[in-house]
Amino acid sequence: MPAGRPKRIVLIGFSGTGKSAVSPLVAQQLGWHVIDTDHLVEVGSGTDVADIFRVCGEGEFRRLEEEAVRQATEQEKVVISCGGGAVLSSENRYLLARDTLIVCLEARPETIVSRLAEEGRDNLPDRPLLAGTDLPRRIRDLKARRQPLYALADWIVHTDGLAPDQVADEVVRVWRELSPALLSDNHRLESFGSPLDVEIADDSGDIAVRTPSASYPVRIGWGLLGQLGQLMKEEGFGGRAFVVSDTDVFARYGDAAVASLRSVGLNARSFTVPVGEAAKSLTTVASAYDWLVSEKAERGEPIIALGGGVVTDMAGFVAATFLRGLPLVQVPTSLIGMVDAAIGGKVGVNLPQAKNLVGSFYQPCSVLVDVSALRSLSPRQLTSGWAEVIKHAMIADGPLLELLEQRSEEVIDLRPEVTAEVIRLSIAIKADVVGRDEHEQVGPRTFLNYGHTIGHALEAATEYDAFLHGEAVAIGMTAAAYISDRLGLLSGNLRERQADLLRNFRLPMEASGLDPEKVREAILLDKKVQRQAVRWVLIEGVGRPVIRDDVPADVVEEAIASVLE
Repeated sequence: MPAGRPKRIVLIGFSGTGKSAVSPLVAQQLGWHVIDTDHLVEVGSGTDVADIFRVCGEGEFRRLEEEAVRQATEQEKVVISCGGGAVLSSENRYLLARDTLIVCLEARPETIVSRLAEEGRDNLPDRPLLAGTDLPRRIRDLKARRQPLYALADWIVHTDGLAPDQVADEVVRVWRELSPALLSDNHRLESFGSPLDVEIADDSGDIAVRTPSASYPVRIGWGLLGQLGQLMKEEGFGGRAFVVSDTDVFARYGDAAVASLRSVGLNARSFTVPVGEAAKSLTTVASAYDWLVSEKAERGEPIIALGGGVVTDMAGFVAATFLRGLPLVQVPTSLIGMVDAAIGGKVGVNLPQAKNLVGSFYQPCSVLVDVSALRSLSPRQLTSGWAEVIKHAMIADGPLLELLEQRSEEVIDLRPEVTAEVIRLSIAIKADVVGRDEHEQVGPRTFLNYGHTIGHALEAATEYDAFLHGEAVAIGMTAAAYISDRLGLLSGNLRERQADLLRNFRLPMEASGLDPEKVREAILLDKKVQRQAVRWVLIEGVGRPVIRDDVPADVVEEAIASVLE
């Protein structure tokens, strides 16, 4: 094979764009063989795709599809025809992009409807997501959701009006003449590895979080707090609702939230806690229990967590445990709450020894993100929150990283359009990770702890009084990048890019006046410690985090020293 040309060609695109017809023609011209990922799924499972959807659901099919993609991309001199939804998985996209020319076959919805009609409706069961009435509308809606992912392909061929052999000729031409240049882009893997495994809930751009235990919408926009009551009504709630907030947030937003709830007939009751990390404790939880008992709260009556990360964690834990579970609606008002704490169902409180040692996984019914609330934060609180957004960009999303780099001043100034887009992309990353690893068992969710090992240790060593969470995470990310660099993991100038971004967003990268021994002791209490070995989340490149439990002690010492000077 001539140098510089990829070892595989992947055809992606919506159903009816011609992948199955074109792939064998391309393979014939090159003397390669063909793999159809849907066929691999059927061979591996012993049943057809329609039966998998009907009996096991889409989630199980996507899991089998990821395994099929993994098998296909282990081979060379192969043309891979992917199912229309294979690109939804960031894992699939990363595997497909490695030493592979990705060609998207595109067609107008009208063309797709015509082609499916020619096949006959008897074949539609082979495309379960297109089953049902009003086929043209289903095609338009589903295709629109996936279009941003299809657009990430190396090359797009519009197949309207073309015969399969003409499309095949174009694919082969691109492979022969253009593929070395197309694959030489240093940011190509980063771009194709995003935006992640999420679906758009409706035309507003809201995010749908889907986990094995629950699915729920995240409504995102500017000035949405007044829609809280309508959201609760849409979710089917009536009677009473219990608003839990802190004193500062409730003083600013409590009246508006309660008025919105009462406007749809909900009897809103409220409970406030002190401001700050110290309120995230079992003592506060016990006070909330006492209040709910005094209110004679009943199962089915929702708790609305109105506030930042402390409130979303603490109130979420109360909802998860009182009466063995009350419905939970998250209304985050801080940046960390919006992009991290309110998404994914991690709820809990701190113990004096370390953060989040007591908690549970408990998904909310819905999340309402009013981005305009960021304007009420103090400069320090807002700056702290950008650390979690930068963390998401580093571990998962090249476009988010580029957006933060290119438009940092607009984001810092909270320009509505770009800020809402940054929040939406960051939430999409968290939603993807949670959907693939709800209970932090298989790896992806652990990646969210990038920067948190030393970050949490700094917080615990100072009794949660010296750093805001994001400040500690920023310092922890600096240390994690140092370790990654010392172990030879980092490629390119990523450590410098991270440092520049933290600096642009006015985040700290070192601390002073701390006892290194206290930091070391706190690291050993980290939740990721297994068999006395610290599992470090490190990074090889944008969107390429790794977990290592073999970091030499002297490298850890150097990293701690590098951020404590």
